[in-house]
Amino acid sequence: MIKSMTGYGRAQNVIDGRDITVEIKSVNHRFFEFSARTPRIYGYLDEKIKKFLQGKIARGKVEVSVQIINPEAQGTNVEINYALAESYAKALREMADRLNIKDDLSISVMTRFSDLFTVQKEHEDEDAVWNAVESVLNEALEKFVKMRTDEGEKMREDVLSRLVFIEESVTKVESLSEQTVSAYREKLYNKIKEVLCDKTIDEQRILTEAAIFSEKIAVDEETVRLKSHINQFRSIVQSSEPVGRKLDFLVQEINRETNTIGSKASDLSITKLVVDMKSEIEKIREQIQNIE
Repeated sequence: MIKSMTGYGRAQNVIDGRDITVEIKSVNHRFFEFSARTPRIYGYLDEKIKKFLQGKIARGKVEVSVQIINPEAQGTNVEINYALAESYAKALREMADRLNIKDDLSISVMTRFSDLFTVQKEHEDEDAVWNAVESVLNEALEKFVKMRTDEGEKMREDVLSRLVFIEESVTKVESLSEQTVSAYREKLYNKIKEVLCDKTIDEQRILTEAAIFSEKIAVDEETVRLKSHINQFRSIVQSSEPVGRKLDFLVQEINRETNTIGSKASDLSITKLVVDMKSEIEKIREQIQNIE
């Protein structure tokens, strides 16, 4: 089961008088990158949330937003740094006079300076707060994971269908490669026969020349490896573990073998198949970049 790195989950609940809302969203990223937005007085929750999610999300740029509203607001004190506020006000008025602009200093302007305020919430059990947030966080995570899983299933179906096309193309390449060697042998035989007219033709020489040509254009090793990579790919996408990095490596190998076939190809039909295969590989690569 593969999962997309893009996901969203939201949950809200009232626990012990606290109205808690948690949102989780993520986008593509090579590794696990975490950021959180929590109320300042609950800043200690950030690290707890990160540890909680690290064991459940392998890759992605994850953002978590937490809102906690306590209607009773008991034990909450807001302190104002008046000395700093006076300094801000003085500096702003001096700037207005010097630049000859309107002095519209107001309370709403001053509230933008967050360092003027210190919010303290007394006598609150941090463990109790975390237990409540963890419960809502878990609900949001379930929705988040479901969205990732649903999207991952669509990606899995798309990728597997493209693998079928590539596998069928590989079989065609194998057949065309054999035909190319046979056609070259026949062409070589007729050319030598024309040059020598009725003289005796050295069959061994023809076989040797055909063998040399066959060696130059042989793609059997590449096609065998391609089929092996495709089988590995199918096996990996069934895993319950994060597989994005493994699939990314396999896609690179599939692309490498396909490029080698293209460089050896002397038949236009094989060249066209290689072009079509590379197009499908690129579409698979785009999908892989979004897999956890």
